[in-house]
Amino acid sequence: MLYHLSEESGIERFDPRPAADLEYPIVWSISRERLRNYLLPRDCPRVTFFAGPNTSQADVERFLGTSPAVVAFETTWLDRVRQTKLFCYHLPSESFECVDEGAGYFHSRSAVTPQRVEVFDDLLGMLAREGVEVRVVPSLWELRDAVVASTLGFSIIRMRNATPRRSGGRELDHLRG
Repeated sequence: MLYHLSEESGIERFDPRPAADLEYPIVWSISRERLRNYLLPRDCPRVTFFAGPNTSQADVERFLGTSPAVVAFETTWLDRVRQTKLFCYHLPSESFECVDEGAGYFHSRSAVTPQRVEVFDDLLGMLAREGVEVRVVPSLWELRDAVVASTLGFSIIRMRNATPRRSGGRELDHLRG
């Protein structure tokens, strides 16, 4: 079984759509293991990470502690996370092929009919039930840079919607007199 999360209810069939980096239209889906990365509003920027097969013990201690995975998003998104309802469409896996095992991405060139749908109306509760540590931070950029430079497995999503990167803290110098 594969999954597609959406803020849209009532989708009866997923038709392939153009993908920016592919020459043919596809239907996207994700594996159960990476469902946690998508338990936020679609446009919410996030940094998600976990211990992969090549993760060092030092990085586990530095970033994860006792958590199996972390999903971090910015403080400005907290109210929207609390208010958003997601629809989790269960998709048969037969027509899908894995395109990124680490990220849990699959795609199909064929239309797909969901087998069932679940409604998630408490996203923070869902993340907790998934055993994920949630981090709500003022800005994702420092964490993003540290995670990318680490040995962790990660997925970084919708950073174009993140609070703009600070330029070494100097953008506020003119306000300090």
